[in-house]
This record gives sequence, structure tokens and C-alpha cells, in this order.
Amino acid sequence: MPARPRAIDAPVLTRRQLNRSLLERQWLLRRRAAPASEAIEWLVAMQAQEPFDPYTALWSRLEGFQPEELSELIETRQAVRAPSMLRTTIHLLTARHYLELRPALQVVQEQRFRTSSFFRNLDGLDLDEVVGLGRQILDERPRTGNDLGKALAERWPDRDVASLGYAVRSLLPVVQVPPRALWGQSGKPVLATAESWLGEPVGTDDSPDEMILRYLAAFGPASVMDAQAWCWRTRLGEAFERLRPQLRTFRAEDGRELFDVPDGPLPDPDTPAPVRFFPIYDNAFLGYKDRSRVIHDDAPWGGDPAAFDIFRWGSLTVDGYIVGGWKHEFDRKSGRSTIVALPLAALSAESIRDVEAEAIALSAFLTPDATDRDVRFEPRSLAG
Repeated sequence: MPARPRAIDAPVLTRRQLNRSLLERQWLLRRRAAPASEAIEWLVAMQAQEPFDPYTALWSRLEGFQPEELSELIETRQAVRAPSMLRTTIHLLTARHYLELRPALQVVQEQRFRTSSFFRNLDGLDLDEVVGLGRQILDERPRTGNDLGKALAERWPDRDVASLGYAVRSLLPVVQVPPRALWGQSGKPVLATAESWLGEPVGTDDSPDEMILRYLAAFGPASVMDAQAWCWRTRLGEAFERLRPQLRTFRAEDGRELFDVPDGPLPDPDTPAPVRFFPIYDNAFLGYKDRSRVIHDDAPWGGDPAAFDIFRWGSLTVDGYIVGGWKHEFDRKSGRSTIVALPLAALSAESIRDVEAEAIALSAFLTPDATDRDVRFEPRSLAG
């Protein structure tokens, strides 16, 4: 068998090639006619720290997506919002994938907790005892994190309430239950144990291998550091080496080694990319250590990831690259729905027309009952 090519001999992929690969695998070059559950599983886990972010994310990817479809998945327990990866923030997964993937992410939860002040506040406590009692309390009925902490404080009255609740949230597989995140409804973040809510046990295989393969299928080609930035599980190099015989390798323009599944698509870099609107958080941007595949070399913020803070409402792409942010305004009295585009760079007349068309469609999705729709451009700079 011929030796596998070393990274230095592997084909080089340009940033634009990586951009088009990302768009294709994230279902962003064209909307797909698929159920929301299929999209959620393909994307592995969707950012859901903001409860309604997945709705806009799915609308940008699915043909004819209606918000009631996702609400039904959450309400019928076919999909769950749960602490999982990336700083242990809330992600949306199908119930099946959550039960399978949660063991591989247990270490992420533990590492985050043990480096926090919450852990230091509980110094000397038997955490297994805390988690065991927390499980009993949540199995009685779902509770908010604060109520959970107060219940635990009855056993440990001299300990910080928030720290007690956070320990259970971090170390025990839990999910957030509806009505939070149901379209058009509101609700506090209420927790239940995953097993009591879903009626099935969480898996036991904590190997990251299957998770890595799913990541590469939806985000590749990508580096080891990219995968670690996506899931926040460290020391994945050993797993990548273990998987190397079944992967293909490339190099980025800066020489970094990139891994990919054998059948991962690599579209023509000149493939047209439509305008897309994204929620505040989306793994299409956050799923990498190196975000250069979605940021032009001449971007006005110089590729500084900290500049993403300017997108406090959402992100906007033109030709597959981030050009600014956007926000939605709805005046109930007049019935006017307005999408406000916040470009950080000058847009061509053609791009402006494309942004306007997509913005009107987004407005119709967010506020179908609006009687008037408008698009407004407010150019921004990093200074303001």
C-alpha cells in the first residue's frame, strides 16, 4: 500500500475553496428541501444560547421552513436544547443525537466547571453527593437553576446557591424544557434530567471519533484546532491520528494541515453564493479556530475575531463572506416590519438589491402578519 501523503505534500486549498466548501456543507449555497430534524442532525449541534436563533438559522438553510415545525420537535421531545459544547453554552440537537453525543462532551462540562469560581465555592464538598441529590430533585419535577440551587442549599445551607445549581447543571446531563424556545412563547430556562425528559438513558461511549467524523462532514476540511474550537474538547490530536487512515488531508494556504471525510464536497470556488442572514450565533462562523474562510483578507476589521462583537443582533453575508450585521424592528402599532442592514463595507448596487430581496423574505418569516415591510441600510464602523 502506498504511503499516505505527508501534510507538506497534500493539495493546498485556498480560502475561497474553503469558503465554498463551508457553504455547501452548511446548506447555504441553496436551500434544501428537508425536514428540520434532518438539518439539525446534519449540522451536528446548532447554537441555541439565544432561544430563537435556530429558527432563523434553519430558515436560511431549508426550503419552505415554518417555525411551527421546530416548535413541535421541541414540544414532543424529538429535539432538545441542552448545555453541550463551546463554552458549555446551549445547543439544539435531536434527542437521538444528544443521547449519543453527550458522553463525548462530558469532559467539556467538567473542565469548564472545574476552572470556574463555582467549583472553588464548593471546595471540600463531595460533588458526587451534590449531583446525586440534584438528580433526585430534578427527577421530582423540572426546576430553574436558581430553584435547584435553593433546594440543594437546604442540605448545604452555608454554600453558595448559584454554585450548587451550576455544579449539577455541569456534571449531570440536563436539558432545558418548553415553553422556552417555542415560537412566539416565552419562558424561563427550566431544567430536567435528560433521562427523565427523554425516557431513555444517555449513552456510555465517550470516544470523540464519531463526533469528529460528523463535524468534518458538516464543516470540513478543518484542522484539529478548528474541531477543538467547535466542541471545546481538547487534546483531539490523538483521535485525528487514529482516524487518519480513513480521512483525506489538505493544506491551508498558511500550511496548516486540514482533515476531511473521503466524500466531502469541494465545490468550484467560483460557484455563486446567495445573500444569507444569520442569527446572533451560528456555528457556520463559530465552528472554527481560524475564521478566515468567512472573512475576506481586506475585511475592515482586519480579521480580528473580537470584532464579531459588533454583530449584536445577527450577521449578514454577501458572496459567502461576512460584510456586517442586521437587526429586526417591528412596530406593532403601524404593523411595519423593518430589517435594518448594518454593513461594515460599501456594497455594490447589485449586492444591495440582493440584500433587500432576502431581507424582505426574512421579514415575512419573522413577522408574517405585518402589513408593511421595509429594508433600511445603516452603514457602521468598528468605532461606532
